Amino acid sequence: MPALWIAHVTVTDEEAYGKYAALAGPAIEKHGGYFIARAARFVQLEGKERPRNVVARFPSVEAAVECYNSPEYQEALSHARDASERELMVVETTE
Repeated sequence: MPALWIAHVTVTDEEAYGKYAALAGPAIEKHGGYFIARAARFVQLEGKERPRNVVARFPSVEAAVECYNSPEYQEALSHARDASERELMVVETTE
């Protein structure tokens, strides 16, 4: 089943986070993922608001987790760790 990678982010260092973004996109694509929402308009109805929200679609939960654990994504993530506050989850779709 396909899966969605859902991230809620507050960027605290734009320059460093830019390095993350430049590396994360290719890592996600390499693992069959593609963005369906990226820093677009949103309405927060409940919970903690984060100004940047990203949704990527992957072929499966396993593909998304493999991407997260890949050397390419971990290199990207090294730039985001001190440059943002974030939550990330992977959710299997019902399709």
